[in-house]
Amino acid sequence: MPGDEIEVPKELREFMLDEAEETFLGQTNGARKQYRYGNLHIREYDDKFLVHNDRIDPRQNPLGHLVYDAPEVLIGLACAIFGGSQATKFFMNKNSKKSTVTTGLLSSIVFGYLGYLATKKFKKYLE
Repeated sequence: MPGDEIEVPKELREFMLDEAEETFLGQTNGARKQYRYGNLHIREYDDKFLVHNDRIDPRQNPLGHLVYDAPEVLIGLACAIFGGSQATKFFMNKNSKKSTVTTGLLSSIVFGYLGYLATKKFKKYLE
């Protein structure tokens, strides 16, 4: 099932698929390196590998991967855009242009992160 991770301790067996490609795509979650082999996502840590299967390979279909495997990223971006624009409109008449830009940027970061966290927690709840 997508989302379930298998832990492979390095002392048990040093493994890596010959055809797996190192990638920057995906959340590292503290991993030293990441690899992809089709829909397989492999994270390498000092003492273990964590492996899970994505529904969609992000190298083949990035948008589909975001929708089905990482919706928290899309929702975080949407919250950042909407929340930041609303805060900017609210403060536009009250403050100088410089502080409005700063307020908009900071509120985008806050709203985006809150949307990301809420979706991640909800996603975990559904699993």
